[in-house]
Amino acid sequence: MKNQMKGCFAAVLFACAGSAAAATTTLNALFMTQAAYSENDIRAMTQAFQTAHPDVQVNLEFVPYEALHDKIVAARGAGGNGYDVVLFDAIWPAEFSKFDLLQDVSSRISADEKEKIFPGAMNTVVFKGKTLGMPWILDTKYLYYNKAMLEKAGIKDLPQTWQQVMDDARIIKQKNIVKYPLVWSWSQAEALVCDYTTLVSGFGGKFYNNGKLDFSTPASLQAVKLMKNSLDEGLTNPASREYLEEDVRKAFSNGDAAFALNWTYMYNMANDAKQSKVAGQVGIMPAPGDAPNRFGAVNGSMGLGIAKGSSHPEQAWQYISYMTSQPVQNKYATLSLPIWKSSYQDPAVSKNQESLIAAADKSLNVMLSRPETADYSRLSNTLQQQLQQVLVGSATPEAAMQAVDKSAARLR
Repeated sequence: MKNQMKGCFAAVLFACAGSAAAATTTLNALFMTQAAYSENDIRAMTQAFQTAHPDVQVNLEFVPYEALHDKIVAARGAGGNGYDVVLFDAIWPAEFSKFDLLQDVSSRISADEKEKIFPGAMNTVVFKGKTLGMPWILDTKYLYYNKAMLEKAGIKDLPQTWQQVMDDARIIKQKNIVKYPLVWSWSQAEALVCDYTTLVSGFGGKFYNNGKLDFSTPASLQAVKLMKNSLDEGLTNPASREYLEEDVRKAFSNGDAAFALNWTYMYNMANDAKQSKVAGQVGIMPAPGDAPNRFGAVNGSMGLGIAKGSSHPEQAWQYISYMTSQPVQNKYATLSLPIWKSSYQDPAVSKNQESLIAAADKSLNVMLSRPETADYSRLSNTLQQQLQQVLVGSATPEAAMQAVDKSAARLR
């Protein structure tokens, strides 16, 4: 009798265990490995979510930004074997909407909640009335400078225009303080388009003229000419033509540049003595324009969305809601600033990064979006190629931008 009872008890335990296992939902989430939140931070956020939601397990996959778009597209139609949650760039909603790659979550976000989020962040995930996710990374590029190098060069006032940046770079170079005062992300990748867009914005430009894409505007040509001239004068490190953002961060942190254009995440990393030789000497300001008090900025924001083929949209939204929540964003605000307006009055967010918050206050209001088109990938590839042609001296700015215009005219 005792053996029978033991057998029944064991069977009940086994059934309960099987039931618990069956009740656990597994999500597959896709993130990127560079800029903004670090992989360790995302893992820590996810672990905290799983602790609060023991019935949900999240499998994380990290890929370089350059592979993110194609991974999302390739997973289309994969059903339960695909992704549930994906990180997507501000430039992809037009394409993803056209091919129905993400679920419309408009009904999941209240009007009151939207009102608490920066419009520039919310616009990142909206296309033609559809809301394809929650904004998560609110980011733009800033101009970083080495305080010690500027002081050594006798430069007392920060540059207010790009012309003044070039003038200061010449002084720094002439005094042999550093061989190449400027460093950029000009590899043939999206990073190059972001630097170019920042300059176009600073020169007062836009990408549409009477509803049509136009890359031969005065602002666009000014941007490209500045890029090329800075190389010709030896002010920009020629290795910039192969650099991505992490290369820029490492060069600046190593003391190999006086100025650098990069995302938010570099501020605290470059000021960390454990990984930077210039910690304590890092200044940050809005990317300038062509006149004092005119700033340039690119919309580098990103969102978290539910893949169309996800079998677990409710749990996926629970995870997204947690990752984008104000408490979580405030806690991890040293690498990416929150999307929530009121966060910037929180001392925990601004502590030790007051200069960053001050720069963000100006930059986040003037972010220029890259062109919104379902053929953005093709357009970007053409733009990258033509900009590279200019940077290596194989094409004039005018000819290169005319080539981009011809390609843009053929977009669907």
